[in-house]
Amino acid sequence: MGQLAAPGVVIVRLRQPTREVTIDGARTVNRLLDELDLNRESFLVIRNGTLVPGDGRLDDDDVVEIRPVISGG
Repeated sequence: MGQLAAPGVVIVRLRQPTREVTIDGARTVNRLLDELDLNRESFLVIRNGTLVPGDGRLDDDDVVEIRPVISGG
C-alpha cells in the first residue's frame, strides 16, 4: 500500500477487480473517471483518506483509490 507515485504520474488503485494503473499528468476527477470509462455516480475517489469531488484536481505524484459506491436496502 505505501507505494509512492513516480514524478509526473498519478497512481490509481481500483477495486472490483483490484488493479493498479498509472496515469501520466494531472487532471480532474471527472476527467480521470471518463478516461477509465467509469460512471461518476457509481464510484468514489479517495486521496489520503478524503473524498475528492468531481471537479477536484488530481496532481502529479498523487496516489488515489477508486471504490464502487455501495448501497443497501
